[in-house]
Amino acid sequence: MGFWSNLKERRSLKKQEKKHKKEHKNTLTFSTDIKKLTKKYKVVNSDFYDELENILIKTDMGMKMVLEISNNVQRKVKPKHNFNDIKEILAEEIYKAYIGSGKVKSELNFQDNRLNIFLIVGVNGVGKTTSIAKIANYYSKQGKKVLIAAGDTFRAGAVEQLEQWCKNRLENVDLVKPPNNSKDPASVVFDSIKIAVDKNYDLLLVDTAGRLQNKEHLMRELEKITKIIQKSIKDGPHERLLVIDAQTGQNGVNQAKSFSEATDVSGIVLTKMDGTSKGGIALAIKDILNIPVKLIGVGEKVDDLKKFSVDDYIYDLTADFMEDDEDE
Repeated sequence: MGFWSNLKERRSLKKQEKKHKKEHKNTLTFSTDIKKLTKKYKVVNSDFYDELENILIKTDMGMKMVLEISNNVQRKVKPKHNFNDIKEILAEEIYKAYIGSGKVKSELNFQDNRLNIFLIVGVNGVGKTTSIAKIANYYSKQGKKVLIAAGDTFRAGAVEQLEQWCKNRLENVDLVKPPNNSKDPASVVFDSIKIAVDKNYDLLLVDTAGRLQNKEHLMRELEKITKIIQKSIKDGPHERLLVIDAQTGQNGVNQAKSFSEATDVSGIVLTKMDGTSKGGIALAIKDILNIPVKLIGVGEKVDDLKKFSVDDYIYDLTADFMEDDEDE
């Protein structure tokens, strides 16, 4: 049994395939380009590999990883291999490129019988507030008691946006707002922790400012919030999740670099990981910064949030051009 068959079987065992196909009808550009490439050439030559590298570059996975994948494919491809074999080798090397850059810890650090605190960071416009609502919804539907701290006191409308989510679209999710329209996020976090502890919440989601004047200011603000958390919960925050728009390409990598220098980012939430995404940004962030993706947003609805799975991710990138072989 080859890599692709094994991958497909693992996904089937998780009973996600039917739902997965429904959610991802849009074909990623990467799969379309690979299909065109393998139909364009009759034999594999240097021009083929040059075009393959250009296609990989377009996915935003980063030049270092592009060359690594291309070189490994070229090393493994033998004269006896046809294009179907080559596509399977490519899919396998993309998979290895992700898991090979360090231990993959994609599970969220959520434990029962404690107050879990997730600190959510990211620049404005990437879907941070919506992602917080989706995370809250995810745990609330599991019967967990969830509290949100509206700590983004700088962006106009940020608190009101969370308030609307809690009132209209979320069940059993509560919100702590700044007292008397205060602009001090520390007071919001302090009050939220006290309420969360006193009322036995399972999860506290802390929103933070999406844009501060500079990296030093950002670092000071996040350090201040972290100290407030650790005064009550010594091992908190249990997650420091950075929200990134998957469509921003290498700019997303730059954002990850900046935030990882300001705080110990433990995982990435990738938004807009649907058919319009190039898809390779998860590979680039994992390779360059060794920060794993933990959650992906695949749509606009409150339920359009999934735990990140390496199997599902590689399947998304490669399924269309691999399944095309099965139909022939």
